[in-house]
Amino acid sequence: VVDHRLAQRAEAQMTILGILIPVSLLLGGIGLAAFFWSLRNRQYEDPQGDASRILTKDWDDRPKP
Repeated sequence: VVDHRLAQRAEAQMTILGILIPVSLLLGGIGLAAFFWSLRNRQYEDPQGDASRILTKDWDDRPKP
C-alpha cells in the first residue's frame, strides 16, 4: 500500500513537471522576444541622454507643457 502511494506521488510530480517546463520555456521565449523587439525598435538608443536628463531642474515638479 505504501509503495503504491509513493508511486502515485512520483507520477503526480512528473505530471506537474510536464506542465511547468513547457510553460516556463514559453514565458522565457516571450521575454526574449520582447527584449529583441525593444532592441529592434531602438529603446536603448540614448542611455547617456537619460542619465544627464535626470540631473536637470527642467522636470522637477511637473512636466513641461
